[in-house]
Amino acid sequence: MSSSNTNSGGGIIKDPMWLILYSSIWGVLALNVAFYILNEAFDIRMYAIKNFGYIIHEFDPYFNFRATEYLYEHGWKKFANWFDYLVWYPLGRPVGTTIYPGMQVTAVFIKNWIVGDSMSLNDVCCLIPAWFGALATLFTGLIAYECSVGVTLLPEDHIAIRKGEKLPAKEQIPSNYPQVFGSILSSIPIVKEFYHVIIVPIVNFLHKILVKVAGSDLGLRDKPSSFHEFSSPAVECALFTMAIMSVVPAHMMRSVAGGFDNESVAIAALTGTFYMWIRSLRGGPDSPAWKYGILAGLAYFYMVAAWGGYVFVINLIGVHAGLLFLFGRYSTKLYRAYSLFYVIGTSLATTVPVVGWTPLKSLEQLGPCLVFLGFQLIEFCETIRRRKNLGRKDAWKVRIGVFFIAGVIGAGIAYILQQKGYFGPISSRVRGLFVKHTKTGNPLVDSVAEHQPASTEAYLHYLLDAVYIAPAGIVLVALFYFHDA
Repeated sequence: MSSSNTNSGGGIIKDPMWLILYSSIWGVLALNVAFYILNEAFDIRMYAIKNFGYIIHEFDPYFNFRATEYLYEHGWKKFANWFDYLVWYPLGRPVGTTIYPGMQVTAVFIKNWIVGDSMSLNDVCCLIPAWFGALATLFTGLIAYECSVGVTLLPEDHIAIRKGEKLPAKEQIPSNYPQVFGSILSSIPIVKEFYHVIIVPIVNFLHKILVKVAGSDLGLRDKPSSFHEFSSPAVECALFTMAIMSVVPAHMMRSVAGGFDNESVAIAALTGTFYMWIRSLRGGPDSPAWKYGILAGLAYFYMVAAWGGYVFVINLIGVHAGLLFLFGRYSTKLYRAYSLFYVIGTSLATTVPVVGWTPLKSLEQLGPCLVFLGFQLIEFCETIRRRKNLGRKDAWKVRIGVFFIAGVIGAGIAYILQQKGYFGPISSRVRGLFVKHTKTGNPLVDSVAEHQPASTEAYLHYLLDAVYIAPAGIVLVALFYFHDA
């Protein structure tokens, strides 16, 4: 339901009672479609169980099940110090300190606190991939929803908002409204001048022609609505995204019932972390949505506990936050959201035995740390600017001075730590993306050197048509639906 339909300016529904009825029917229909997709996502992943019974498949899943049994029978304290003499024979393996235990803890929690005696631990472990496959499908849909819900104004209105200017009363954006769509072109230096001088007048001209010819702008200019949560294209985008995620091979192959492996829960943790992060960026510069940064930090902790791919998550969010700053979209909301996410997530991540202090030592994780430290300096400068009511020139003097002093101190500390061997090398997983692995003939060594760059054929095989849809979607969003999320 387009939010423009709620207005008198060309909308088809003007009566509030009919609007409530229409929105209710639309909401119920959307929820039913979402439930159907999630049910199908679960049912598809039950194929192996229906045909072969509740059996753990493959080597790694069976090892994970054995570790889960040990945790269930002996508790966390013994599990954390467990040295298994039967694996990697005759060497053995200190299991408790060398695996990501999130999946095992999840299985035991479900067994003890949710299903109890109604289901065996084996059955719980068999079903977890299907359960979490559906959960990842839901989170992916919520990500698409969050990136799509908002209001589309004409370019000059968007520019006015970015400058802090007020729109006419009838065009005002409610304080609880998700966000105002714009174009990435208006955030790029030099390019934004071209955008304002040439593109904006052309769009305005075409809009006026459309209104004269069609008698309406066909909802292209969405105005604020009390029912923005059900606005188009957000709900439809979420439903289509869920439908694609439910059947895409790349996800399905790691979430088939019986395949009790780390990725089966980690993808749900990954998508959940991303959703909480972009949800924390909803609204204006002073929006209270930054509180979702706390949930993002907790979700990231679960991601760390579940899978070594957490490095990808922290770096992607760090790059996103850094780009928002470079695009001139820094705000107190962004500062609070990222700071809460990083502090909570990283602090909890260090409690995972296999991770330890790696987030503060590993070179591939120092980027997000630098973004965090940079945000503290920026907010410090902004606090001084607000309190002293500094002009643009004086504010820049403060920023340059603060960053210069911090840079000198930081460089000195980094040099001392480097001399003491504090920083660790880039992990083998990251190096494997750039250095091709040479077969050693040792099955154990070669099996853990599996992290190599994917081929074009692999993308086509595991992502299908999403390979072509995703780039087009990115371009569309960047040019017409660009905002913090």
